Amino acid sequence: MHFGLIARLLGILIGMFSVTMLVPMLVGLYFNDGNSDTFFTAFAITLLAGLLIWYPVRNTATRELSHRGGFLITALFWVVLSSFGTIPFLLSHEMNIDVTSAFFEAVSGLTSTGGTAITGLDDLPKSILYYRQQLQWLGGIGIIVITVAILPILGIGGMQLYRAEIPGPNKDEKITPRITGTAKWIFSIYSILTVACALAYWWAGMSLFDAISHSFSTVSAGGFSTHDASMGYFDNNVILYIASFFMLISALSFTLHYYAMSDFKLSVYWEDSESKFFLCLLAFCCAVAFAGLLVHEQFISGTDAAIHGVFQVISIFTTTGFASTDFANWPSFLPTWLILLACIGGCAGSVAGGMKVLRSMIIFKQGTSELFLLVHPQAVNPIKIKQRVVPPRVISAIWSFIAIYFYVFAFILITLMVTGLDFHTAFSATIGSLNNLGVGIEGIASSYADINIPAKWVLCLGMLLGRLEIFTLLVLFTPEFWRK
Repeated sequence: MHFGLIARLLGILIGMFSVTMLVPMLVGLYFNDGNSDTFFTAFAITLLAGLLIWYPVRNTATRELSHRGGFLITALFWVVLSSFGTIPFLLSHEMNIDVTSAFFEAVSGLTSTGGTAITGLDDLPKSILYYRQQLQWLGGIGIIVITVAILPILGIGGMQLYRAEIPGPNKDEKITPRITGTAKWIFSIYSILTVACALAYWWAGMSLFDAISHSFSTVSAGGFSTHDASMGYFDNNVILYIASFFMLISALSFTLHYYAMSDFKLSVYWEDSESKFFLCLLAFCCAVAFAGLLVHEQFISGTDAAIHGVFQVISIFTTTGFASTDFANWPSFLPTWLILLACIGGCAGSVAGGMKVLRSMIIFKQGTSELFLLVHPQAVNPIKIKQRVVPPRVISAIWSFIAIYFYVFAFILITLMVTGLDFHTAFSATIGSLNNLGVGIEGIASSYADINIPAKWVLCLGMLLGRLEIFTLLVLFTPEFWRK
């Protein structure tokens, strides 16, 4: 691997990230909340660090980044970026937060997980609140994907970064022939959805600040809010409708959004087998939640049961993590069942977390195929997606991912219990971190503020593993990765 090239690229990316801290600085100046100096100092520190990394290797020969280099820079960038992302939290006098909780908040934001170690959000400075939302917006689209649009200017190829960062099993499917065009289209669609969501929230009654802030965390499937009560703070059903729509849109493949916008054809969503499977499964889950709330008379009216049931299913299924009510105290199986839905997550090529619908659909199809072969052992029954046979190597890769997923799940769960968490809290926290969900039940129903320090570090690892879909991070710990 060309470590000079990797260091040069890392320095450039850190420098670019430092510029984003100027926006919350302007927010602090506008609201005069006393934190503009905090963000300017964080900007200066981050920019200086980027320059110190970049300057010694600035003359490194430009070349195509290797496959292994793509994995390394992706993993390094998320860890290093999260480290620099803690600086504003630590410098702000109003926060009174320790290093562990600050790092947890930065990782949770950049991985679009949405679990928070902060309480009293309603009383925090506007610039800090905005900064949290901005972290999720940047993390949702994937900073690596955004920056590959300008890498050709630097003479550095970006396809390796794209494969390492784009979520889901379809890592080689590009929207346009050139990776630069793909990144620009993804960023454009993401921005359009964000603006549309913000305007809709504003129209529905949110303040402009809340509308912009919540559009960032809605379209990124992040779930951070500027209020402790999350979406329940607004007590507005129209806002819940809008949030449900944009959470659903963001959990669909951005490839489909591109084709729908370029061809002016909404039928592409239903013609796609993955999105059809996702929408049907989501509709079924909404019906189950509605029925469960009606049977247990959780709400006075059936209308309220339908609104909150559908909203909460979409929020958790898409791994966004907004809350319209205290769903952790819903009766019977509902709270546990809801957080388990996050293990499936959104579609491949979306900003949602989880194992992805495409993987679940292929495994489901293989299961039904095996049942068919038990009855007809001599039959040939290949698994097909979009009228194409799924290659055995793809199925094998999916099974490998699921196996590693559950090994990692068990490791995080047991480790959290070793730190002192009870089983239900550890189980919920494991699902929340590994699937980038954030919200949970039992000891983390309201926030992660009371979780012990070792557990927070374990959950940071879980969030990074989930955001990078496990393999991208774990491959760095294999001896083969470092051999020439």
